[in-house]
Amino acid sequence: MTLPRCAALCLFGLFVDPALAAPCTPPAPPPAEARPEKPKRPDKPACLDAKGGCPGWEAYTYNDAVKAYNAQAQAFRPLAEAYLQRLNAYVKASSDYAQCEVKALQP
Repeated sequence: MTLPRCAALCLFGLFVDPALAAPCTPPAPPPAEARPEKPKRPDKPACLDAKGGCPGWEAYTYNDAVKAYNAQAQAFRPLAEAYLQRLNAYVKASSDYAQCEVKALQP
């Protein structure tokens, strides 16, 4: 048994009708508290640029601070990259959401 042409088209129209489609879901941005904190560079001692240089203890202290900063920066990099991926996913989801809304408004 076949449906009359209008009935088949009308039935098909129910599946394409944007009003009956699933509603568009707005994306949620990654939480701000998930943003990793960039390590602070150590303050450069003024004596470093002076003609006589720094006393040994101050130079060693600064050198140790630079080494610690480099270790923190190395640990920060994968956290920042992961957060960046979440931001990029949010941007893509925002675009998909906007396209969904546009399609929902089309007759």
